Amino acid sequence: MKSTWDSDSQDLVVENSNRIAIIAALFNNDITEVLVRSCVDTLCENGYTNDQVDIYWVPGVWEIPQTVKRLLYKENELVAESDHHRIDGLVTIGCVIRGETSHFEYVAGEANSGLGEIARSVDFPVIFGILTTDTWEQARKRAAEDEENKGRKFAKTALYMIKLFRRTRSRYSK
Repeated sequence: MKSTWDSDSQDLVVENSNRIAIIAALFNNDITEVLVRSCVDTLCENGYTNDQVDIYWVPGVWEIPQTVKRLLYKENELVAESDHHRIDGLVTIGCVIRGETSHFEYVAGEANSGLGEIARSVDFPVIFGILTTDTWEQARKRAAEDEENKGRKFAKTALYMIKLFRRTRSRYSK
């Protein structure tokens, strides 16, 4: 089923870009490495350079929210919005495939909850790019090296939201 939002019809080029961070899980890296590569390529096609994309690899999806928090805060103070550390957005990438135990629900649920909490507390986009699939086949399909690759979709979502945040920030701030 195709989504109703068509990112290909949008102008996603970000001018005056700062930095963008990707936090990616090594677990299921045959999937996540393809997603990260596609995400970076798409960001670089739309206003960023490789030097502006910071990639942080963590062991698994469980570690993503705590790493995001560590990157954004120093001594409980948000540093990611200061001029020196300015980032435009953050993309998380991971892959959790359902197994025979309830581990899937715990890991995916906690990642979702943790990232949601962080996203609501900062003034820039935090993109949830964690695949949660029932099978390896579903995961491989979402990481296929074509236009439907979810890494590309995660990057396009970040670009869209960065532009939206900039537009609304300038419109509603004094």
